[in-house]
Amino acid sequence: MASRLALKYGVVSEEDRLANSSDAVLVTEPTTGSKARTKGSLYLIVTSRTAGGRTREACRLVGDTIRREYYYDESGGISIVLEKAIRAANRRLRHAREGNGLGPGSIGVAVAVVRSNELYVATCGDADAYLVRSARLLMPEHESGGGLPAAEALRVDVWRGDFSVGDSLVLSSSNVVESVGTEELKNAVVTLHPQSAVEHLHHLFVAAGGDGSDAVLAIEATETSLVKSESRLVPVSPSEPLSGAPISPSPIPLADSIVGAASAVQDRAVAAKGAVSDGFSGAINRVLDLMPRRRTSYRRIAPATNKRETRRRSAVAVLAFIGIIAVLGVVLWYWNPFKVETPIEQVTRGEAALVAANEKVSEVFGTADLLNADPPEAQRLLRLALGDLDRAATAEVDPNAISRLRDRIIVGLEDLYGTVEVAGDQLYSAPPGADITGLVRGPDDAAYVIYGQTVVRIDPESGTAVNIVAVGDGPGQGIGVPRLLARGGPDLLIVDERGELWRWRPSDTQGGGTLGQVRVAGDQVWDASVVDVETFVINPDQGLYRLYVPYPASSQILRYDPTADGSGFSVPAPYFLGEGEDVAAFRQLLIDGDVYAVTSPNVIRYFNGRATSFALDDPPDNEDLRPGHDYALMAATGTRGVGQLVVWDQLHGRVIVFDKNEGTVLEQFIAAPGSSPLTDVRGMYIIDNGQDEPPTLVWARPDGIYQVVLEEPDDVAPTPSPTPSAEPSQTPRPSLATPTPEPTPTERPRRTPRPTPAPTP
Repeated sequence: MASRLALKYGVVSEEDRLANSSDAVLVTEPTTGSKARTKGSLYLIVTSRTAGGRTREACRLVGDTIRREYYYDESGGISIVLEKAIRAANRRLRHAREGNGLGPGSIGVAVAVVRSNELYVATCGDADAYLVRSARLLMPEHESGGGLPAAEALRVDVWRGDFSVGDSLVLSSSNVVESVGTEELKNAVVTLHPQSAVEHLHHLFVAAGGDGSDAVLAIEATETSLVKSESRLVPVSPSEPLSGAPISPSPIPLADSIVGAASAVQDRAVAAKGAVSDGFSGAINRVLDLMPRRRTSYRRIAPATNKRETRRRSAVAVLAFIGIIAVLGVVLWYWNPFKVETPIEQVTRGEAALVAANEKVSEVFGTADLLNADPPEAQRLLRLALGDLDRAATAEVDPNAISRLRDRIIVGLEDLYGTVEVAGDQLYSAPPGADITGLVRGPDDAAYVIYGQTVVRIDPESGTAVNIVAVGDGPGQGIGVPRLLARGGPDLLIVDERGELWRWRPSDTQGGGTLGQVRVAGDQVWDASVVDVETFVINPDQGLYRLYVPYPASSQILRYDPTADGSGFSVPAPYFLGEGEDVAAFRQLLIDGDVYAVTSPNVIRYFNGRATSFALDDPPDNEDLRPGHDYALMAATGTRGVGQLVVWDQLHGRVIVFDKNEGTVLEQFIAAPGSSPLTDVRGMYIIDNGQDEPPTLVWARPDGIYQVVLEEPDDVAPTPSPTPSAEPSQTPRPSLATPTPEPTPTERPRRTPRPTPAPTP
C-alpha cells in the first residue's frame, strides 16, 4: 500500500462575503501532470482595508497578474519566479488605471505554493500566513515586505519548508486576525474541515463587528491511499476429467464407488492446499506493503570542477585546523594555566608588590614633596602603587598593612584631584516617615519643599517650617497633589499631578501668601514624563517671565511667553530650531540666558535653539578611585557663560564644580565621615555669595534639608606620623624606605585655592 499527499482547501463563498470587502481569493490546482510537477498548486489572497469599486478591481488585477506571471515564467525556481510575479504585479498596478488614487502599501498579498511535499510562502502588507503543525500555530520565518503599490525595488522574502500530512496553512487578511484572534484561528483549523473552519472564522469576524477586508483561505494536507492488488494466475482444469466419456461400470463390485470417493477426497485436499497457500502469500504481501519503501536512486555524476573544489576546501580545512592547534599551543605556553604556584611563591610576589607600593608612596610623600613639586608624577606613582596593592591583596598578604597603605594613597590622590570633605548643617528635619520629593529656592529666598501632599516653606535663618499649600487649596476644585516646583520672578510655581499650573505669591516673611491657578494656552498635557519646569525673567519690574517645559512627546522644549496682563501664558512655541532633541533623557533644566539640560552622561548647553559644543570634562578620578559617573541634578552661579556649574553625581554621592565656560573640573566635594551623605538627593540649589565668598549648597534628602559652604578647610600643617608597616608575615624581607610623614584625612598638605572666574557684564 502506498500513500501520497492530498490537499483540501476552504474559502468563504461570494454570497457570504461582506458587501464592502475588496479582497480577492484565487486557487489554482493544475490538472496537467507536467504543470503540477513543476509549478504545483497556487493559493493566493489579495486584501485591502480600503473599500470601493476601484480597490476591488485593483485587488483582482494584482491576483490575476501574479497567477499569470507565475505559471507563464519558466526561467527559475519557485522562489525566484514567485518573487518576480509579485514585482510584475506591483509594476502593473502602478501603471494601470486601477492603481490611481491608491495609497502606498494599501494592498496586501499572501501567496502559497504547494508542490508535492514542498511549501513556499510569501506575504506583503496587511496579509498574514500561519502554519498549523501538531496543534501549534507557527508563522513561517520570513520578512513580510511592504504592501502594494510600492517602489520599483520591492523586496519579497519567500519562505520554503516542508508540508506534511496533518499540516494546515491559513492565508488571511490582518483585519480578520485582529478581530478574531490567533487562538480561535488555530482551534478552528485543528478541529474542523477547512471549509467549515473558514466559515466559522468568518462568522466570528462578522459577530465581532468586523468590517471591510475579510479574505480567509485554509489548506489541509491529508493522505490518499492507493490500493495495490495483484491477481494470481490459477491453472484451470475441468472438474470432471472424464466428462463426456461413455459410462462403463467396472466389473469389480463397489469399485466405482471407492474410486469416486477417492477422487472427491483428492479434489478437496487440492482446494484446501490452494486456500492455505493463497492466505499465507496474501499475509506476506500485506506486511510488505506496510513497510517503508525507498525511492529509486539515480546515479549522480559529479563534475571535475566540483571534485577540485571539494579537495581545495578539504586542504583549507586541514590547514586551518593545524593553525588553530599552533595558536592554542602558543597561548598555553605563554599563559601556562596548568602551572601550580606554591604558597611561598605567592607570598614572595605579594611581599615584593607591597614593598614596591611602599617605595612609591615614600617617594611621593618624602622630602621631594611631589604632591606640590610635580603633581603629574605624583599621580602616576600613586596609581602604580594602587596596582601593586591589588597584586599584594591577590597574594593574600597582610590585609592590615595593605589597608593602611591604601588609605595613604587615597589621601594623596584625593588632594591631587581637588576633593574636599564637607559636613552639612541640617536646616530642617522632616517628621518620621516623611518623604521630601522636591526643593527650590523661592522668590523670598526661603527654601520650599514638597512634603507628601503639602508644600512647606522653611526659613533659612531660623529653620521654621510653615505649610503654605495643601491638596484642595485654591479656587475651583483646588490644587492636586504637588509634583514640581519652580521659581518665576516674584512667584513660586507649582505643577500638580493633573498637569495644572498654580502660582503662589508670598505676602510677608512668615509664610503668608495667595494661591491662584495660571491659565496656560495650548493642548499639551503635562503628564509624568515632564520632569522639570524652568523660568527666565524678561521684565523684572512687571514680574514677567517665560516658562520652559521639556516635553518628550514632541522632542521639544516648549517655550511659553506671558500674556500682556501677566495672568497666564500664550500658546507655546518650540525652542529647538531643528528636528528636536532627546528630551526624554533630560533630568533637569537650568536657564541663565543659555539653556542647560542635565543627562546621565553629560550636561548639554543650548544657545538660540541649537546645541553647542560645550561638554564637561571627565572627573580626574574617573580611572581609579571613582570610575564612571551618573549626573542627576545641577545648579549654577553667575550668568550666561560666567560662573560655575555645580553637578550632583548620584553614582558616587559627590558634588562636582565645573567652570561654566570651559567645562573643566575645579573641585569636587564629598561628605565627611559621620556627616549627612550626599546620596538620595531630591533637589538642590546654590546661594551665590559673591565673587569673594564661596557659594552655599542647599540640598534635600528624604529626611530633611541641609546646607554647607563649598570651601576648602583651613590649611593645617601636616604632622609627621610613622610609615605604616608593610610587614606581611615573619618572613625576612628587604628594608623599606625612610619613613615619611603621613597625612590624615583631617590633615591634608597645603593646597592652593582655585580662583572663581569673575562674571562679565
